[in-house]
Amino acid sequence: MKRIFQILPALALALASVGMTPITAQAQPLRLQITEGVIDPMPIAVPAFVAEDSAGARYTDALARVVVANLTGTGLFREVPPQAHIARITSFDAGIGFADWRAVNVQALITGAVSVSGNRMNVKFRVYDVVSGQQLGQGLQFAGTENDWRRMAHKVSDAVYNRITGEDGYFDSRVVFIAESGSRDNRSKRLAVMDQDGENVQYLTDGRTLAIAPRMSPTGDRVVYTSYDSGSPRIALLTLPGGQRQMLGDQQGAMTFSPRFAPDGQSLVYSLARGGNTDLYRIDLRSGQQTQLTNSPSIATAPSFSPDGRFIAFESDRSGTSQIYVMPASGGEARRISFGQGRYSTPVWSPRGDLIAFTKSNAGRFHIGVMRTDGSEERLLTASYLDEGPTWAPNGRVVMFTREAQGGDPAIYSVDITGRNLRRVPTQGPASDPAWGPLRP
Repeated sequence: MKRIFQILPALALALASVGMTPITAQAQPLRLQITEGVIDPMPIAVPAFVAEDSAGARYTDALARVVVANLTGTGLFREVPPQAHIARITSFDAGIGFADWRAVNVQALITGAVSVSGNRMNVKFRVYDVVSGQQLGQGLQFAGTENDWRRMAHKVSDAVYNRITGEDGYFDSRVVFIAESGSRDNRSKRLAVMDQDGENVQYLTDGRTLAIAPRMSPTGDRVVYTSYDSGSPRIALLTLPGGQRQMLGDQQGAMTFSPRFAPDGQSLVYSLARGGNTDLYRIDLRSGQQTQLTNSPSIATAPSFSPDGRFIAFESDRSGTSQIYVMPASGGEARRISFGQGRYSTPVWSPRGDLIAFTKSNAGRFHIGVMRTDGSEERLLTASYLDEGPTWAPNGRVVMFTREAQGGDPAIYSVDITGRNLRRVPTQGPASDPAWGPLRP
């Protein structure tokens, strides 16, 4: 089976703080071929960006290194290192000596330039198909503050990824997670957010009380999580970046947990436990109105909306063991979709709408897997002492999750939906419960 990803014209990627304008060019096709699930990574070169003024010289290598890390981190690309380069890029507008790049087996060349005036930075780049000797699409340029330099490198990476795979990138996105510290019997768990590559960590809570299971809003400006400030689980909604907090879904004698945003960001679905029952509820964030969606003596938890908002996947033990069910978003009859060996939990709908990721435990092992939304074509992507809690990249191609070795600390990992390219996400200490946010506006 062959899957061909062909160059598509790059979409205009706009930022609130980073502007972007095109540099005229012509597009030619370059193909990245995946055959029978085994990929020969495409050789790329990303020379240090050209400094167009003295202040820009501070960022020439740093920008290129972030782009390289992003692209090679997908497993689809491999870098031809700078020490192997024959040619040198000394001017952004100079002609490209394609023969020199072919000689070192480069197939795609990314060049860039950077300038800084005051606190304003301008970054521009071009992508070349070295084999055909053509520039791919339009060159683009970004403008922002110096503090935005990593974001600009991520946006360059997104545009390059789109042109070579035909798919949207996911590099200019953030992940909310739980940063852990302290001994195992006295562990502090702080709510935090970071760039998808583990950089730019910001702590959102102080760790004095337990915070777990965060989720980011579809617009990336709010985080919902389960807070234990009162001693029992309650839903907390935190606004970014100011950190204003609001407690939601209170009902006397009840515990509320596992909140998830609807695709429009205007409501939440969550679990409410009271009187021995755990059911799913929905709350309108504008009016505060709460609606009960399930009514069963069994447990219903870990809900996840389909991208179109029409359905909810959730975990329930109504069949005797934990399994995955799907029901209309307004409630009603639920349909079981998991039928393999073992227990299934934490379903998460792909942003593409075609797959549901899940945690599976069977025969003493934990797995992250994916299946079609009707339960067919189940594939297990990982196997470990403890893998749990999948979350999707904005483009639906990569899954992050928590992995914990026996007797070890939790860490965040990512894996491609083919099961390839298992990688640990760098964090400053033990970390768990990742939840991927959208591409940043």
